[in-house]
Amino acid sequence: MHVDHFFQQLWFDYMHVTPQAQVIENAFEMAGETLIKDHVAFRTFNLAPINIVMLEQHLLNLGYRHFAPYTLPDKHLKAWSYLPPDEHLPRIVFTELMTEHLSYKAQQIIHRLIDEVPLEVIKRPQVFWSGRLWSMPTWQEYELLLSESEYAAWLSVMGIRANHFAISVNHLSHTPDIAQALNRMEALGFCLNQDGGVIKGSRLDLLEQGAILPDQTMRLFSDGSEHPVPTCHFEFVKRY
Repeated sequence: MHVDHFFQQLWFDYMHVTPQAQVIENAFEMAGETLIKDHVAFRTFNLAPINIVMLEQHLLNLGYRHFAPYTLPDKHLKAWSYLPPDEHLPRIVFTELMTEHLSYKAQQIIHRLIDEVPLEVIKRPQVFWSGRLWSMPTWQEYELLLSESEYAAWLSVMGIRANHFAISVNHLSHTPDIAQALNRMEALGFCLNQDGGVIKGSRLDLLEQGAILPDQTMRLFSDGSEHPVPTCHFEFVKRY
């Protein structure tokens, strides 16, 4: 698969579950801007066959290369970042949840879901926009996962797909700083993610980031109940 086709399919799936993305893209284009993607982020569990080791080969086949591993201990995450084969392509951030840090009941739920993953899907790059590869959990199971890890709960209902795209503020002509970009989002009626501050990072960190809250969608759980859950979100990044 050509890398441009890979990202076209990713973006199509992302907009399908994240309607705010199309609204934002249209607003910036009407203002004369061209959106350049800084990075795209994926989530998974640290369990075969969908752990990073099993799935990253598709990224390496596209020409991406390892850049830096890191951990987020408070969220029980391990991660790799990947640099693109061409500067016009976004970076990739791939995280996995260290499920052994969750409770026994939460691990039981996750293992049951992973046991349903069809192995043939894992062999194709389309796995990165395949969504949920297992049956829907019950609402009670979702709530249990959510009480321990937002990450695990999100994965249980949304599956393997882009969790967020981040736009490069450095490449915006008329919106040169991240505060202006986020102000534009508020003007469009979107709520900003204020966890840890509206703007995370600083010039001293060589990176500033801000995001809007994810879209919500109704999902039918396996117990027959229907509830709203978050889908994907949109970020803005400025690098120094």
